[in-house]
Amino acid sequence: VQLQASGGGLVQPGGSLRLSCVASGFASLDYNAIGWFRQAPGKDREKVSCISISSSDARISYADSVKGRFTISRDNAKNTVYLQMNSLKPEDMAVYTCAATYDSQCRVVRRWGQGTLVTVSS
Repeated sequence: VQLQASGGGLVQPGGSLRLSCVASGFASLDYNAIGWFRQAPGKDREKVSCISISSSDARISYADSVKGRFTISRDNAKNTVYLQMNSLKPEDMAVYTCAATYDSQCRVVRRWGQGTLVTVSS
C-alpha cells in the first residue's frame, strides 16, 4: 500500500506545476479521499486540497490560500489524483505530500505518501 507523489520542481513566481499522486495496493474501500498537504520550513502542515473518490459524491475542498489558483482532480481508473497549481507564489513553496484518508474531507489520514518539493523562486 503506497502513495507516490511526483511533479514538484522549481518554478518562477506566476508559473504552474502539476502534481500527481498515484495510489497502489489499496482495496477499493480502503480510503474515501485523497488530500494534498504542504509544509514549509518552520510552519505547520497545511491541508491544501481534498477530493473524495466516490463516483457519486465528488466532494472537493481547498484552503483559502489556494482557492482560484489550484485545481484538484482525479482519474479513478488510474488511481491518480492531480493538483494543478497556477499563479504560484513564493509562499506556496513547500514540501507537498499526498495522503489517503478514511473520511471524505481529509481529516483522518490512513496513509501518507512521500513528499515532493515545490520551489517558487525567480
